[in-house]
Amino acid sequence: MSITRDQMERSIRAYYAACNSGDREGIMACFDPEGTHYFPEGSFGALRGAAAIADCWVKCVAEMGSQWVMDNFVGDPESGQAVIEWTHFKNKLGLVLRGDEWFRFAGDGRITEIRAYYACPTHPGVKEHRIGGLDYAGRGYALTSGA
Repeated sequence: MSITRDQMERSIRAYYAACNSGDREGIMACFDPEGTHYFPEGSFGALRGAAAIADCWVKCVAEMGSQWVMDNFVGDPESGQAVIEWTHFKNKLGLVLRGDEWFRFAGDGRITEIRAYYACPTHPGVKEHRIGGLDYAGRGYALTSGA
C-alpha cells in the first residue's frame, strides 16, 4: 500500500501533537515499533524503537518544557518520504532550536525513520539557535511555543 502526501502530513502532525502533550502511547502509535530516530553526533545518537523514542520526548517535555512546531512540510508519496522544518521550544530553559527532519513511512502511514538536522551546532550561552540573518518573524515562523 502507498501513502499519500496528506497521510504523511497528518501522521507527522499527530506525532508532534503527541510529543507536545507528552503522550507516550500516542507517540508510539505514530511509529513502526522498530522505527529509528537519528540525531546529530553529540546529541541523543540513534533512538531505536518506538518506546525509546516516546520515552525520550516524554522526558524532554517534563524536564525542559519542550514544545515543537512544524514550520514547513514537503511530502513525496512516490518515495514515501517527507521533510519538515521545525522549531523546538525548550520553555523551561528559555532556549529555541531550529532544524529539519527527513521522515520515511511505512505503507500504513506509520513513521519508520526520522533523520534530524539542526540549523546550527548548539553553542554554550546561545539562547536561540537559528540561521543567522533569516527574518523568522517576517516569514511567519513561530516565535513562541504557545504553551
